[in-house]
Amino acid sequence: MRKVTVLVCYDVQVSDPTGPKRLRRIARMCKDHGVRVQYSVFECVLEPKDWVVLRARLLSELDAESDSLRFYFLSEDVARKTEHHGTRVPLDVEGPLIL
Repeated sequence: MRKVTVLVCYDVQVSDPTGPKRLRRIARMCKDHGVRVQYSVFECVLEPKDWVVLRARLLSELDAESDSLRFYFLSEDVARKTEHHGTRVPLDVEGPLIL
């Protein structure tokens, strides 16, 4: 089955008492499935079933009254079409992982 590449972006209201904890949980969920490319932006290459799981987890954590969450579905050649400038050069999410 073909993988999907999704850019996950979120903005969590941290001024309310539960915000910082919610922010950490959302970041952790994204980190479990992808690579952080900016503070609140993750690139995730997922099997369709994993995408369904991640999406459900994120939506269950989101406070729709104060937070926002966006999913951008990227084409397969996104790496070739992406330019990056500045710090925090993201990892190649599909390249070899050397530990």
